[in-house]
Amino acid sequence: MADLGLPFHSISGLPNFRDLAGRPLPIKSRPDHTIKSGLVFRSAEPSRLTEDGIAALQNLNISHVYDLRSRTEIERYATGTREWPGAKRVFVPVFLDEDYGPEAIAVRFKNYTAEGSEGFVEAYRGIWETGTKPIRTIISHLARPDPSPLLIHCTAGKDRTGVICAFILSICGVDDQTIAREYALTEVGLGDFGDELLKAVMKIPELQENPEGAKRMLGAKPGNMLAALRTLRKQHGSVEQYLVKYCGLSEDDLEQVRKNLIVPHSNQ
Repeated sequence: MADLGLPFHSISGLPNFRDLAGRPLPIKSRPDHTIKSGLVFRSAEPSRLTEDGIAALQNLNISHVYDLRSRTEIERYATGTREWPGAKRVFVPVFLDEDYGPEAIAVRFKNYTAEGSEGFVEAYRGIWETGTKPIRTIISHLARPDPSPLLIHCTAGKDRTGVICAFILSICGVDDQTIAREYALTEVGLGDFGDELLKAVMKIPELQENPEGAKRMLGAKPGNMLAALRTLRKQHGSVEQYLVKYCGLSEDDLEQVRKNLIVPHSNQ
């Protein structure tokens, strides 16, 4: 696996693995602060992990692996699950039985394969409307007094993972443009795995005649996340209001996340 440089880590058998704060992320109201690195990691699904890859994850002290996939996805892709000593797999499906992998999204929102972000907004709205429990579980982990490092993943590490990571950064005061740029790193991070996903999508009858549309649906353009965040705020007022009202988190929880994740630049 090619070394893509920070914020990516080269983990054998694990595409799109990166530290959410592997590069400095500015805080709007605190320009001398950033997000703590080495605490929140994100990736694609880990079924291909090698022993060397597992050793690398153990060196990062990752204690919890939050798996956002549905049971249907795990069975259909025949990927199964992967566990290793020192890390606890936590099954937190955004959709318990519904397939919400990249291929399924491409079919479900095939009317939006044209240029624009409408299809992604609808897909991501489904994530925050249905995924309140996994969102609460993951953010509650980060609201502990001294949270341990965690890994969040779905199938590609793009959509469900991307929405939850965007919420984490937003409550810490990272601006939308920076969040969207972090989200877009997935296009680089997927590498050959992205090519495999595209080949699988192109076997779907609905998309065989629309290769450019299929590529867009598997992309991670900054505008997709920007449009989704605008829509959430229009719907709920703010990310914080959504998390408190619909996910059952408290203002104290969110403040503790900020205390845990926001650090001076000099501490990185």
